Order: sequence, then C-alpha cells, then structure tokens
Amino acid sequence: MTDFSHVRTRFAPSPTGFLHLGGARTALFSWAFARHYGGTFILRIEDTDLERSTPEAVQAILDGMAWLGLTPDEGPFYQMQHMDRYRAVLGSMLAAGTAYPCYSSPEEVESMREAAKARGAKPRYDGTWRPEIGKTLPAIPADRKPVIRFKNPQEGATAWLDLVKGPISIDNGELDDLIIARPDGTPTYNFCVVVDDWDMRISHVLRGDDHVNNTPRQINILRALGAPVPQYGHVPMILGPDGEKLSKRHGAVSVMDYHREGYLPEGMINYLARLGWSHGNDEIFSREQLVEWFDPQHLSKSAAQWDPKKLNWVNAHYIKQSDNESLAHSISERIKARGGDPEAINLVEVVQLLKDRAETLEQLADAAMLFCGPFKSAEPDLIAQHLTASARAALKDFAQQAAKIDWTKDAIAALIKTVLATHELKMPQLAIPLRVAVAGTTQTPAIDAVLTLLGREVVLSRLNGS
Repeated sequence: MTDFSHVRTRFAPSPTGFLHLGGARTALFSWAFARHYGGTFILRIEDTDLERSTPEAVQAILDGMAWLGLTPDEGPFYQMQHMDRYRAVLGSMLAAGTAYPCYSSPEEVESMREAAKARGAKPRYDGTWRPEIGKTLPAIPADRKPVIRFKNPQEGATAWLDLVKGPISIDNGELDDLIIARPDGTPTYNFCVVVDDWDMRISHVLRGDDHVNNTPRQINILRALGAPVPQYGHVPMILGPDGEKLSKRHGAVSVMDYHREGYLPEGMINYLARLGWSHGNDEIFSREQLVEWFDPQHLSKSAAQWDPKKLNWVNAHYIKQSDNESLAHSISERIKARGGDPEAINLVEVVQLLKDRAETLEQLADAAMLFCGPFKSAEPDLIAQHLTASARAALKDFAQQAAKIDWTKDAIAALIKTVLATHELKMPQLAIPLRVAVAGTTQTPAIDAVLTLLGREVVLSRLNGS
C-alpha cells in the first residue's frame, strides 16, 4: 500500500560536474512530489568521491537549482560532513556480523570474476572472506588493509513495488557481497546513501532508472540495519533527438547552458516536467498547476525524447506571456555583451514590439540591437536591389513629410499610405526600401512601429544618408 501521508523526498547529486538535464528533471519530480503531498524536499550533496568532486561542481548544482526555483526545505547537506556517523554504523554492522573485512586484493577479485565467467556464471566476488558457521577463513595477509563488505542475503529475492515501473524482484543470488568501505576506511556510495536516507527519514526516492541495480543492495542494507525502507520510483532516461542517450553531442546538456542560451526557468520547468510525466493532453501549465496535478502514477515507463523545437515552442510561449519590464531587465546585460546600449531607447517598448517573434532571450537581445546597437548600413547588393530610382523618390517624399508630422505610430502609418498613393506603389515597394535604408535589412517588425521607436531624428538622418 502506497503511503503519501508523510512524504520526504530528496535530490542527491554527486558534484562531479554541472547539473545535467536528467538530474534537473529528477530534482523537479522529487520537488513536485513533496510539494503536492505537503511534504519535505531535501537537497543532499554526495561528495564522497574526493578525486572527482569539486567546489565548482557543487556551486554549479546550487546555481542550477536556484535558477529553476527548486528550493529545498532542508539542506544542502554534505556527505563528507557525516563521516563519523558512517564509521559508527560500519562498526555496528561489523559487530552484528552483517558486514565483514575482506582481504582479497583487487587482482584476486578480478581472477574470481574471470573464473566465474569461464564457468558461464555471473562474474562476482566468490565470498572467500565471508564468515560462515564451520568455515575456516584464510590467514590474514601481512601489510594488507581490508575492504569492508556487506553480508548480502544469499537466499530468496529482494522485491519492491516501484512507483514508476511496477513490481520488481531481484534474486539475491545475483548480488555479491558489496564493498561498503574502502581500505582507507572511507565508505562507498551505496552505503552512504543508505545511512543518509535512514537518518533523513526519506520516505520516497525518485531517481533515474540507471539506479535500479543499486536498489536491491540498498534495501538489503537497510533491512540489515533494521531501518525503514523508502518507496522507490525509477524514471527512464532522456534520449537525444536521434534516439540515443542524451549527451554533449546533442548540444547543451547543463541546465545553466540553457540559462546562458536565453531560456526562461518557467519554460524549462514546463518542458522538463513533460519529459516523462503528463496530465492529460496539457502541454502548457504553471509551476502551481504542476504541483497541484503531480502524481507518480502519471510518470512514464518509457524513455522520453529531447526535442529542441518543442522546448523553443514552450519557451516562446513564456516569453510572450512575460511582463515587458522583466524581459527588458533580463536582456539588458545580453545587449551590453553585444556592444549595445540598453538605455539608448525605451527598452520596455522595444520588448513589447519584439517578444512575439522570439523563442529565447538571446533572440530577443539580437533583435533589440536594431534599436540599441550601432547602425550597420545594408550591404551594397541589397541597396542596389531595393533602393531603385523610384524607391529613392518615394523615400525622399516620405522624409520631407516625416519632418512635419506628429511622431506617432498612427501618423507614420497614415503618411506611408499617402506616399504609396502618390507614387502608385504597393506596400512592399515602400516598406522594404524603408527597412533597407533605416534598419539595414529587409526583415523587421511592422515598419511603422519600428520607425516610431527609432525616433524622428534617427529615421531622417538615415533616410537622408541613404
């Protein structure tokens, strides 16, 4: 029976790199699960891999979580700060006989595995140092420090009702005696996870299905400790657009890469949630709706596929819905990085004009350079193509009259119609030359809106210089 009365979930990344998309989705599901049931979401940094863990990677994880707004209720906790606790539990297990010292060298263990493979058996440690009633253990080698192994049950099976995959059962005979402490005494990943989940009273564990093989080992250690066993749910991986495992070759895989590329956290949350979870046919939903609707029964059993076009579509929606002032603030530094001046013009009005065409903040900043950046004249071939004698005559007429009108969008639109009628032109025959002369390109938003924002002085200067 699934119990959701006292939900305590955790996200427990290893700080060996950035916060990748799969990890971010796991964090999101764990966060939404806890929020839905009024529970507690815990952040735990599993930093016992001293060779690969770095402070920079820890900060990258914290930055990614903060950007996505996945604020933990408790933590971050760091495993390296709990070493005394792990050693105490190891001592109690040695005393209880649920763990034992193993003096087999790595080379000897490898020989055991090769011998098992030669017999057609599963490659594994053969239990040379496993204490049994009536068994005589070998002489302890001189000058060799032992690892500590968990005395895994050899009979029966370890089974659990997975929140995502349904019933899973692993034969205990398939599991060898796991190393839970290295020769220098430092505990291993699976052991630290068990002690932390126990101490933190974790009730539900949502994680990637690459951890399925760890789960029976962790369950057995928890049972040996007399600790409660959480309910587990294993989410399938995210595949790239080509159906292969998502990796760097598919482009950005760090959450903060997407921040740099101009995606909104609301868009990323929405899109990540739909990668392996659904609520009917809803594609667009708020963070609040995700929390309200989240149910682990709606997590998919099959792998999700990353679709950059779908992400852009979702992000474009959130850009359109965003407040113009907040968008202006968001792209201000991006404009400066391009050599533009975000204060040269009313950036809020620029955003209002441009945001419906943008899929990312980077695209929005690129477009805003028309108003905030130095003017770049059109290429000579573009000028030759569009600024013909008839076009120049119409532009001269437009410039002369533009000097006298009220500088409003409606007045500029009316002037354009007047010039079109006077010179017997169709809209593109004036609008495109106007764009080429004033914007240096043939593509802009509505030309009357562009001219309004650029201002009379700038427009007349560029027209008279063309």
